[in-house]
Formats: sequence, C-alpha cells, structure tokens
Amino acid sequence: MTSEQIKTILERALHNSERGLGKITVHGAEVALEHISILANGDARVALNTLELAVKSTVSHGRADLTEEVIKKSLQRTHLIYDKAGEEHYNLISALHKSLRGSDADAALYWLGRMLEAGEDPLYVARRLVRFASEDIGLADPQALVQANAAFQAAHSLGMPECDMALAQATVYLARAPKSNALYAAYGKVKEDVQETINEGVPLHLRNAPTQLMKDVGYGKGYKYNPDYKEPVEQDYLPKSLKGRKYLD
Repeated sequence: MTSEQIKTILERALHNSERGLGKITVHGAEVALEHISILANGDARVALNTLELAVKSTVSHGRADLTEEVIKKSLQRTHLIYDKAGEEHYNLISALHKSLRGSDADAALYWLGRMLEAGEDPLYVARRLVRFASEDIGLADPQALVQANAAFQAAHSLGMPECDMALAQATVYLARAPKSNALYAAYGKVKEDVQETINEGVPLHLRNAPTQLMKDVGYGKGYKYNPDYKEPVEQDYLPKSLKGRKYLD
C-alpha cells in the first residue's frame, strides 16, 4: 500500500466521529499524517495504531497536539503490539516462563516488560506467575506462592500501569527462588491414579460419623487420633489398592 493510500485511510479515521477520532480536535494533524504514512512502511494497521496511540497519549480536554516526538514514540510502541491470541503471544509467555525456570531474573524482567508494554492483560501474566510458583518452585520456597498471589491481587486491584512494579517484584523473586517440580510431578501421579484406578470408597476408619447410625455401622471405628499419641501412629490413609503408594520422593 502506498503512503498516499495510507494517508487517505488516516484522514478518514481522524474525521470519523462515530468509529474514529473525529470527536477530538487534533493540532499538527497534516504534518503528523505525512510522517505516519511514510514511517508505517506500507502497513495500514501500523499507521492506524500509531495515530490512535499518538492522539490518545496527548489528548486533554478534547484536544491533542501531535509533534514529531509524539509520533516517533507512538510508532515505537506500535511495534510492540501483538495479537494476544496469536503465535507471538505464546512465544513471549514461553520466553518468560523459561527464563524464570532458568533463574535468569534479567531476561525474565525483559520478557515481562515486552508483554506489559505491548498492552497484555496484567491479570493473565499474574495468573501465569501464580501457576509457576507452584509448578516450578513449590515447596522449595513456599513464599514464592505468597509473592505471586500478592502480585495477582495488585494487578486485580490497581491494573496497569500501577501494578507493573508488583509484577516485576514477583517475577524477580520467582527467578531467584530455588526450583523444584516435585509437587508438580507428585500431583501428576495423583491425577493418573484417580483416572486409571477404581474409585474405592473411603476406608471406614477415616469416614466422618455425624450420626449414631453411622457409628453403629463402623464409620470412624478404629481411627487413632494422632495428638493422643506420643509415639508415631501406625495407620493407613489410602484405599487398599493404593496402600503404600508414594507420590512425593
């Protein structure tokens, strides 16, 4: 697409009051449109995104002033924009996750910034951090989950840009924390057993017995209340078919 064609599209967007920017008085528009139509390098989407960012970043009381500096900054931000449902979205979160797993705090911060500055939903990032805290750190540092949850709450309560430091803090903490996937592996074994073995009933001695009838038929019978014993209690807690099963190493 030629720069002239792009400029025509930008002019329409600038004067469209219903779906464009027509309700805003834009100063410096003529020169700005010339710059954008050339710098967009034939990409109308980039041009439109740049114009929208430039106007909305300077608008005040219905007026926006488009200077050359504003256009350059807006174009730089436009290059960060990516499809949140597309390949680059998943490439970036993968890079963040693997940098965290590799304990590279600097790289993790960079990929976090790439996502947030491109307009990624901070709650999506926060959810991934919470998952990482349990999946890749787990009991090696239980405080990791506390940090990740605090960042999630900050993202939920504040939104961007106020929550960026909370997410950055959690990201660095997770990157520097010791790593262990023992909990993740253990729960994977649990899911496998739940799905592939019969759903045995809860052993009678472990069952709740709120009524006398239940007690009469054996619910809770023989259960040893651990605090009553000074010595270790010998007692089974799994179904018979899984007796002795170990999930955690």
